[in-house]
Amino acid sequence: MKLDPISLRLFVAVMEENAIARAAAREHIAPSAASRRLAELEAQLQVELFTRSNRGSSPTAAAFALLNMARGVLNEMDGIALQMKDYAQDGGKGLRGHVRVMANISSITQFLPAQLQSFLSQYPLVDVRLQERVSTDIARAVEDNEADIGLLNNGSYGSKIRLRPYRRDRLAVVVPLGHALARKRSLRLTQVIAHDLIGMHADSALNHLITRAAADQGLQPRLRMKVTGYDALCLMVASGLGIGILPEGSARLYTGTLPLRCIALDEPWADRQLMLCLRSQDALSPVAQLLVEHLCLPQHAPTL
Repeated sequence: MKLDPISLRLFVAVMEENAIARAAAREHIAPSAASRRLAELEAQLQVELFTRSNRGSSPTAAAFALLNMARGVLNEMDGIALQMKDYAQDGGKGLRGHVRVMANISSITQFLPAQLQSFLSQYPLVDVRLQERVSTDIARAVEDNEADIGLLNNGSYGSKIRLRPYRRDRLAVVVPLGHALARKRSLRLTQVIAHDLIGMHADSALNHLITRAAADQGLQPRLRMKVTGYDALCLMVASGLGIGILPEGSARLYTGTLPLRCIALDEPWADRQLMLCLRSQDALSPVAQLLVEHLCLPQHAPTL
C-alpha cells in the first residue's frame, strides 16, 4: 500500500479544521478535489473515515486512530526533509533532527531557556520547536502526537501518556513597594485574598489552584483582572492595580527592574512539581531522547 502524503496532510487538516472547505483552503486545493482525495484514501484503507449525511460529515473512530498515526508519519517526513537539507549544506557533519516541545509558562520562564541553550550549544543542528500551552492542552497534544515532549504541572492526564519528574518550583506573592503587605516575610492565602488580585487567565493551572485553595477555606478571591503572562501580571502589580501569585523563579525576573517585593507564600500547595510527559507507547527519535535526558539532568545550580 502506497499512501499519498498529500492526502494524509489533507486528512489531518480536515480533522483539525472540522470542515472540508477550510481544510482545502489551508492546503491550497479545490474542495471538490479534497473530497475526491478523502474518498480515495478511504477506498485505499478500506475503512470509512467519515459518516456523511445531509448535515455534513463527522469523523469515525477509525479517523481518530488514523489522525495520531498520520501526524507521526508527516512529522517524520518533515524531519527527513530538514535533515537532508542540513546534510546538503554541511556535508553531513553533526547530529541533527527536530523535536516538538510544548511547555507551560512556568517551565518556559524559569528553566527552559538555559537548558535549551546548553543543549543546542552541544547539538547546533538540532531544531527544537517550542510552543507555550496550558498543561491540559500539553497532555492532549502529546497524546495526539502533536508534540514529542511536554512540560507541565503534575496531575492526572490519563493512561496514554507517562510522566517523569522535571523540576520543582515554589509559588510566591508579588506586591508593590510600599504596599501594606510589603514588609511581611511570608504570607498565608487568607492575607493575600483580602486584597485585589491580578490573576492569570481562566484556563491556567495557577488560576485553578488559587481558586480551589480559596474555595476549600470558604473564601472568594477578589480578581480585579486576568492576564495571559507573568510579565503582564508583574507590570500590573508594579502599577499598584493589585497583588499577584506566581512562581518565585519567574517573579525574580522582574523584581530587579520593577518596584516589586517578592514574598514567600506559606501554603503547602505552594510547593509544586513540574513533570515531563511522553506518549506511553511511543519510541522517541534518538535526538528527542537526548533532549529528554538533558532536561531531566539533576539541577545542581540554584534556580534564582
